[in-house]
Amino acid sequence: MAETLIAMRWHLETDGITDAVFKEVTGLDSESQVVEVTHAGPKGTNTIFKIPGNIKYSNIVFRRGMTDDSKLYEWRKLVEDGKIGEARKNGTITLYAPDMTVVKRFHFFGGWPCKLKGPALDATKNEMVVEEMELCVDKVTQE
Repeated sequence: MAETLIAMRWHLETDGITDAVFKEVTGLDSESQVVEVTHAGPKGTNTIFKIPGNIKYSNIVFRRGMTDDSKLYEWRKLVEDGKIGEARKNGTITLYAPDMTVVKRFHFFGGWPCKLKGPALDATKNEMVVEEMELCVDKVTQE
């Protein structure tokens, strides 16, 4: 029987970013467009069949406590400077168990940061400062 996984620690590995740790990762999913095809039957009745169309992969959103590491900003800056070819990267998102053994890996292809969100700064709250990066990807696989 399969065990339920507990999400403890997510690591992002790409060219140039090898030790980015995140507390939350969302968007590791895909969906197929549904194409409806009408088929005319022999007695003039129509039957609609649904077949899979194009596959779409969601944007992957990463959230973590802000650090002094500027690699995510530098990656986003490539896109802002129009260097999209240089910004596109393949990478791996790895889920680790509490004892740091690998639980699952997700591989993405052609990823580039389409959004980098800085923290909400409020001196009246005693909360962790969180940054967020949204990554557009061409494809996601898992092992």
